[in-house]
Amino acid sequence: MKICTFTTFAFEKKMNIPNEKLGKSLADEIKLVAKEERIDPNTLKKRICNGKVVILKLKDFAPVGIGEGLRTKINVNLGTSSSEYDRDQEIQKVLVAQKHGADTISDLSMGGNIDQIRNELMEKCTVPITTVPIYQAVVQEGSMLNISNEAILKVIERQIKDGVSSIVIHAGFSLDDLNKIKGRRIMGMVSKGGSFTASIMSQNNTKNPFLDIFDYILEMMLASNTVLNLGNAMRSGCVHDLIDEPQFAEMLNNSRLATLANKKGVQVILESLGGHVNARDLIQWIKIHKQVTNSRPLFVSGPLPTEIGLGYDHISASIGATLASGYGADYICAITPAEHLGLPSVDDIKNGLIACKLAAHVGDSMKYGLNHLFDPDLQLSKHRFLREWEQQFQISLNTEYLKEKFPKRKKDCSMCGKYCALLTSKRIFDNFN
Repeated sequence: MKICTFTTFAFEKKMNIPNEKLGKSLADEIKLVAKEERIDPNTLKKRICNGKVVILKLKDFAPVGIGEGLRTKINVNLGTSSSEYDRDQEIQKVLVAQKHGADTISDLSMGGNIDQIRNELMEKCTVPITTVPIYQAVVQEGSMLNISNEAILKVIERQIKDGVSSIVIHAGFSLDDLNKIKGRRIMGMVSKGGSFTASIMSQNNTKNPFLDIFDYILEMMLASNTVLNLGNAMRSGCVHDLIDEPQFAEMLNNSRLATLANKKGVQVILESLGGHVNARDLIQWIKIHKQVTNSRPLFVSGPLPTEIGLGYDHISASIGATLASGYGADYICAITPAEHLGLPSVDDIKNGLIACKLAAHVGDSMKYGLNHLFDPDLQLSKHRFLREWEQQFQISLNTEYLKEKFPKRKKDCSMCGKYCALLTSKRIFDNFN
């Protein structure tokens, strides 16, 4: 199968008509985000009204802007599983994620008392929180087959009332899309939420349940200013499962649903890329997404451009995330070293996040150039030339690690000692004065 091209599929061209409903209740948040991102508030408001930017918030904490012209944001996944649930451990993950600069957190808990865990995490959290309600619905009903629309709605309502910032639903694929990937992919369907939704559809020979309740979901989200994240159930699970028709169809469907949501005044993020993607296909796929979806915020998980990094998938993902961010993705989910192996530890969360921060930083330099919010690079270079270690450590992404690893750093490092090129260079240039 070849990657989709514009000549392979027809898509709707959308009119860029501002919807004032989207920015109506966000006046204060727009001012704060505009100041943080160094962008004109009127420009930011216009992009929100066009669906190109969303603002997430949690209680009275600082809002987070995601989308066109803004710094690439980073999400961290955490939460219990059906086989391992240590509430204290999850709280520690929240704290370390916030300490090392996560912009948002997703609670994907499926073990223990999910409501209690979510509320305890939210008590410790100062950044927006996202959930995937179908996860809790499956646990609550004890099945992924006969879950009623009412059960899904009740979970969504409860999570929104608890104050989550965003929810993910997998509404953009059909039974026909499921049939098209059968026997044609190595990895089949790798989206957990997508697989739950697909089980309901296939076992009951019914359409996507989220379509039946979509209007009800929008009403709840509008009333609470919760952001809708339209997930990508059709994403590929290995680099040899190339981008195919079901993925493209889901992107089109999600884009149409986003248009409906925006008309109601609901903000939308789209997951149109993620999982595992051949590096050479990234730029084309992101360009397609941006054109088809009217440049709505693009959320990507990874993507991983190789399979052989098992145990080091945070590094593989940072390579893919750098390219994705640089080509136009707005929002990246950090991948940990435990990806494909098990529930991540606190250290896994930290290492995955730091790798992702590097990816987003380099990606932003590709999008905006070195003069857009990138003074830390310049400052670190100046301190490096002067061999000012403490100042370098303070600007770095993990100051504690550097101080622990190099506790008594002298002027000369052990790599070159007194034969340091920087020292020699400084002497040369000093002689010119």
